[in-house]
Amino acid sequence: MPFPVPTAIVSHRGGAFLWPENSLDAFRNSLALPVEQCECDVHLSADGVPVVIHDAMLERTTEGKGPVAAQGAAALSRLRLRGAGASRVPLLAEVAALFRGRDQQLQVEVKTAPGAAPDPALVPRTLAVLDAAGIRGQSRIIAFDAPLVAEAAAAGGLAGTIWLFEAALLRRIGVAGVIGVARAHGFTMVETEIGALDAALVETLRAAGLGIGAWGANHAGTIGKALALGVDAMATDDPVLALRLRDGG
Repeated sequence: MPFPVPTAIVSHRGGAFLWPENSLDAFRNSLALPVEQCECDVHLSADGVPVVIHDAMLERTTEGKGPVAAQGAAALSRLRLRGAGASRVPLLAEVAALFRGRDQQLQVEVKTAPGAAPDPALVPRTLAVLDAAGIRGQSRIIAFDAPLVAEAAAAGGLAGTIWLFEAALLRRIGVAGVIGVARAHGFTMVETEIGALDAALVETLRAAGLGIGAWGANHAGTIGKALALGVDAMATDDPVLALRLRDGG
């Protein structure tokens, strides 16, 4: 599904420069802005419940310790987020409920622990939560793992899917390799870090029929670069600044 504006603004982790990342408050505040999308990260708990947290370990963003996957959803949802007052780790179901009846789309990055194989239940259980909230059609599944993205796309009913690739992968396999992966899996949109993008890469990806996203557009310079390159979507930790630079005011 095409984006409604030349460069859609995606509030990354709910706007991590402005509010505690991946918190319910962050998503509530982002939904009060005229952004097109918000992005969250999902890991599965020990009992297979999608939980909204970026890292596979708890220490950086919560008052807990150890792997996310070692604790059940009930225990995780009682953990307070660092520097966020009484805010606790949200379940995907809680975040998804905020988007019901809203214009904004939700991007869900499905994640696995570094070096671990993806849990076969990750995509089905994520989609089940989106279905329970009635928002599959306004959601996008994104991931670095190409088979996970392909699985989500094959399930159907989403607003879209996005395959994420890092600059390191681009250096290893080149733009031809990136396009080859995208074509092999039937992807229509890819996303990489803003530092890896330039006009030539954008032109080549567009010529291959791919939509283009960028993450890491967090300051005036990188936001301006994303806008100048005309990417389809930019994920930013400062959606307020991105809106001001894109829309004026």
